[in-house]
This record gives sequence, structure tokens and C-alpha cells, in this order.
Amino acid sequence: MTRRSPSRTWSFHSIPDQSGRLAVVTGANSGIGYVTARELARRGAHVVLGCRNPVRGQAALERLRTELPDARIELHQVDLASLRSVAEFAESFEHRRIDLLINNAGVAMVPFARTADGFESQFGINHLGTFALTSQLLPRLLTAPAPRVVTVSSEGQRFARFDLTNLNAERGYQAAFAYVQSKRANLYFARELHRRAARTFPHLRSIAVAPGLTRSNVLTGGSNAERGALYRTVMPLLVRAAFQPTAGGARTSLYAATGNVPGGSYIAPSGFLELRGGPAVHDRHRALHDAETACRLWQMSEELTGVRYPVGSRTRE
Repeated sequence: MTRRSPSRTWSFHSIPDQSGRLAVVTGANSGIGYVTARELARRGAHVVLGCRNPVRGQAALERLRTELPDARIELHQVDLASLRSVAEFAESFEHRRIDLLINNAGVAMVPFARTADGFESQFGINHLGTFALTSQLLPRLLTAPAPRVVTVSSEGQRFARFDLTNLNAERGYQAAFAYVQSKRANLYFARELHRRAARTFPHLRSIAVAPGLTRSNVLTGGSNAERGALYRTVMPLLVRAAFQPTAGGARTSLYAATGNVPGGSYIAPSGFLELRGGPAVHDRHRALHDAETACRLWQMSEELTGVRYPVGSRTRE
């Protein structure tokens, strides 16, 4: 059955002191990523903003410095749509240790496009970019005493028809299908990383989260801003009317990053269809226990990206 953590009273005020921890937050220039970075910095963490767009990243950095004048924050450029950019980010990263990696960056239901490496954009950015980045930062994570990798999936992953033979839009493209499939891939990745690290690096916690319906620019910004007039008119209205404030969507990421959460967990809102509510641990979804598909996806991802993880083969559940 589903286990629900006693998190009804959990709030940003519940976040313990983060002094001495270094956190990397991708997609930190806006939305959930910005709030996540801000609250970690507020509690004393040294936060690295990993942003695709340098101009927007700089604006976010300046805004954070205005809100939190004493915060330790810095900006680094990384584009998950380019394996070269991911590699350059990791190679130039000057800190020897990372305590917390929040894999937050992503795109949602965008028109068909390919990444710099030829992958369908949602699969390439949301999953393969995240997969490659985590691999190349993992040695620094493993030097920390209690490292965590938090990967932002989506409540929509519950409705994915996951097809290992059509991950890269080999047989046509449907934006919504590709999106929820990429978010299911995030879930499989987080669980498989936990399984593979369990034997040799048990101090590493890998956790997947879903934010619930949240107001952010993921549905209205980026390439979605180039859609037709009807979409550009209706979608912002829908987001404002039906989605929770951005701070609400950041709760699961922050709870997973700082709370007493076991590795391998899936944290999502406690309410109806995981759309709203306080952060809770869920373990009922079939995908959480589909180790075979997760393992096959992992192997395919290594082949597609050319990266190899220093965690060896996984243990059996």
C-alpha cells in the first residue's frame, strides 16, 4: 500500500540548517528550481545555479542576491540539450564535493525538435541530459558524507505507456506522450541509481519526486512561447486558474533534499491524483517496482550518451 509520511505540517520552516552543504540545482533561473535554490540558500547551503540561458541565469542570480544578501550562490551555464555542454560543465566544476544534486531542469509538451545530439528533445533533455550530468558529477557526490540526488519527475508519469522501442520518437511524435514517457524515465533512473549504488555506495540516496500541478513557465516559456495564438492565450489562463503556486510545487524537492527520506523513495503530493498536498512517500505505483525496465533503460542510456557510471551493476531487489 501507499505509505504517507507525517508531512501535513511540513513547510519550508521545517528545513534544517544546511550550512556546510554544497547544492547544485539545474533549471534554477525560474519556477520550482528557483524556489528550491532560494530556500536551500536561505538555510545556509552554498548553491550553484545550473542554467541554460546565461542572461536569465544572471537575472536569477541578481534576484537571489537581492532577496538573500548573505547567501552563498553562484551561476554556471549548462544546457541539458547538449552532451558537450554537460561534459564542459562537469569538467570545469571547481568544487571537489557536492552534497546535493537537484535534477530539476526540463521541458514539457513542446513541439517536436531534436537536441544537439539528435535526440527527441523531451527524452533528450529530461532524461538523457539528466542521466549524463549525474554520471559526470557522481564522483564529487560520492566524496560527500551523505550525498543525495533528487530527480524531478511528474505526477503525469503515472499515465505513461512506456515503450522502450519508441523512446526517441522513432514512430511519430505526440507531445504529451513524449513528455510523460520522459518523466517515467526520470523515475526509472532515480530508482535504478539507488539499486546500483546500494551495494558499494550505500551513503548515496537517490530520490524521485513529483511536484503536482504547479504554476511555472514550463508550459508557457521556451519553445512553447512560439505556439499558436490560441495556446498562448489559453494555457496561461489555465495555469493561473488550476495550478498551485510555485512554492507549493517546490515542497517535494525540498522535502526529499532535506528530510528524513530513505533512498529509492518516490515523493509526491499527498492529495488526489498527486496533484496537490503536502509531500508524502508513495510506494504503490507499479513502475516503482519494475526493475527490469529500469535496468534496460539504464543500459540504453549508457549506450546513447556514451557515459558510464562508477557504481557497477545493480543489486537485486
